[in-house]
Amino acid sequence: MCKAGTRNQERVRRVERRVATTRWRRIVSAAWRSITVWAVSTLTMLVLAGILPDFRLQSPDGDSATRIAITAALGAGAFGLLSAVVWPLLVRTLLLVPALVLGLLVFFLNGSLLLLAMRLNPAGRGEVAPETAVVVAAVMSAVASATGAALAVRDDDAYRRRLSRLADRRRRRDPDPGCPRTPGTVFLQLDGVGHDVLVSAIGKGLMPTVATWLGAPDDPARSDDEVPSGATHRLTPWRTDWSSQTGASQLGILHGSNHDVPAFRWYEKDTGEVMVCNRPTSAAELQRRAVRRTGDGGLLTVDGASRGNLFSGGADQLALVLSVSARRGPQNRSRAGYFAYFSDPANAVRTALSFVAEVARELGQSTYARLRRHRPRVSRGGLYPLIRAFATVVERDVVVAAVIGDMLAGRGAVYADLVAYDEVAHHSGPRGHDTERVLMRLDRSLALLAKVADHAPRPYRIVVLSDHGQSPGETFLGRYGLTLANLVRAGCGLPVPRRAGRTHSGAEARAAVRAALHRPVEETRVPVTPARGSEPVVLASGNLGLISFPDVPHRMTRQEIDRRHPALLSTLANHPGIGFLLVADEVHGGVVLGARGVEVPLADLDHDPGPLAEFGPGAARAVRRTHSFPHVADVMVNSWYDPVDGEVLAFEEQIGSHGGLGGSQNLPFLLSPLDLPDPLADHKELVGAEQLYELFRCWLGAAEGPQVPVSLTHPGRTRAGTFRRT
Repeated sequence: MCKAGTRNQERVRRVERRVATTRWRRIVSAAWRSITVWAVSTLTMLVLAGILPDFRLQSPDGDSATRIAITAALGAGAFGLLSAVVWPLLVRTLLLVPALVLGLLVFFLNGSLLLLAMRLNPAGRGEVAPETAVVVAAVMSAVASATGAALAVRDDDAYRRRLSRLADRRRRRDPDPGCPRTPGTVFLQLDGVGHDVLVSAIGKGLMPTVATWLGAPDDPARSDDEVPSGATHRLTPWRTDWSSQTGASQLGILHGSNHDVPAFRWYEKDTGEVMVCNRPTSAAELQRRAVRRTGDGGLLTVDGASRGNLFSGGADQLALVLSVSARRGPQNRSRAGYFAYFSDPANAVRTALSFVAEVARELGQSTYARLRRHRPRVSRGGLYPLIRAFATVVERDVVVAAVIGDMLAGRGAVYADLVAYDEVAHHSGPRGHDTERVLMRLDRSLALLAKVADHAPRPYRIVVLSDHGQSPGETFLGRYGLTLANLVRAGCGLPVPRRAGRTHSGAEARAAVRAALHRPVEETRVPVTPARGSEPVVLASGNLGLISFPDVPHRMTRQEIDRRHPALLSTLANHPGIGFLLVADEVHGGVVLGARGVEVPLADLDHDPGPLAEFGPGAARAVRRTHSFPHVADVMVNSWYDPVDGEVLAFEEQIGSHGGLGGSQNLPFLLSPLDLPDPLADHKELVGAEQLYELFRCWLGAAEGPQVPVSLTHPGRTRAGTFRRT
């Protein structure tokens, strides 16, 4: 009882400190805005004094620049104070005056306030003609108003109030009495945030909104079956497939199948193409395959909206969806989200200011890391500061605004992806000051959406999840001085370049930037009929590597590879940076190869995991499933993994990576409201994105009623399947 009482007291103290900190932040923010407006008004007064002949801020004999500046500052302060105190009283007094007369009277009243301010100026040196006072007061009021508005648009509370007012006007103008009273569901994907990162952020007080939902901000490591008093949500980890990346996870979540998605990028021998999940044409093809396999249009087919995702989920309302961004003409509504957002000047100002601040923040953080010689570290120069600002500001603001619009419109199901953390963690690492700041801003976005739900025409349940985590560690190139491609060339007896080439990072933010600019994304092609004896195709997806021999039309077996390149498999398996290999086998069907000649048939992995033992539970299942894919590579390579530190070696230029097996990348989270069925009610654990699709479909069906397919469109089209309620 004593320990419980101490914990409760400590919890109360932490909450009180957080409330006090929030209150002081608001006070400091308001003071900073007031000082800024005062400074801008002072500068405006100085400029007008230099332009207008009947407006002076100095005595007839002349004054020093300092005295003139003091006079301007005191005059601007007095004018601002009088405007704040006297103007509301005047407005109340003049409510009965006709609008046209009041509009003209405003200028004279403002001029009178400026004359009074100059009279009250302690410096006693200002002088202005009455007719000039009207002009000066009008200009100063306009500049002060614009400055205050520019500063206020970055304030979430002001932003929420403005959106709520717009929504109220729209409802009054176009009332919709048919909006259902059943709860809608908003799925918010925090891209790349692992379960361990979320728990740590809650413990550090970085995400107070999530902590409040869980009801125990000071005890995130509580027992899973214990629901604290005051909690509204439950936190559940889930396990990814071998391909722990957004393409595989989101395709499974939104369309119910990620079959034959072995990695983020892979080579398909039957078409001679490299499929890349963040390429619009590849995303459209993957969505078409999933729809054809399941016969289901997607999770969002009924009254749904897809925002900032790789795939549409069958939604009618689309914004920033990659799988439709390659379309030409009016049928492409994906980029319309940008135009709808930036058509509002207040949104443009809000995002532009934050964009500039984020670029400056990244330049400062990267310079600090370079000066302090932080290790591991990757290049953060070139266009990366702009790409990071796009992911953490532009994409976030546009997607959040779109979700707010969906909630205020009363849509039944919304799925949105926020890629900010994933982009920063790739270059700064999953943990650290840089990513902590991003998590704090994501929590503010969650708080904003929770407040908007209070103004929505129907109740909403907010489900927060991640598609994968990220595992830390230096790059394969950084540790060993060569890329995986060069190691493969050496094993094949091919010449190795003197200078190792860097593998391009496949972060989702780059695809979003290119799609927004209407530019192709990684349109890498391999000839359909390459010459016999051509070089192997080596691709990287985080710490997962794929090796294919394009001149052999089928998947090569271990025996065929050994006959052609006797040293390749042993070179790879015995390299200290490689964890294990997966290859086909003429005798066993498939085998896992490890160092020092270890080989385990896939059928024996359950009782003899071999090199998979260090990769934790579920590794054998994930490897066997990937082995069954038609387009799995000839050789699948997973990097080394340290189970103590949780580190992997990325084959791309990333110090926070995902895409293979090993560590936090395979354990994302699901944060769901308590009034939804327990995700683990029918399962010991959640395994694979397809299982999340079934769970979410069940949740939506319980809210909207049963749904049955009406028809499927031609399988060649991206969207297919419509449903009706019964």
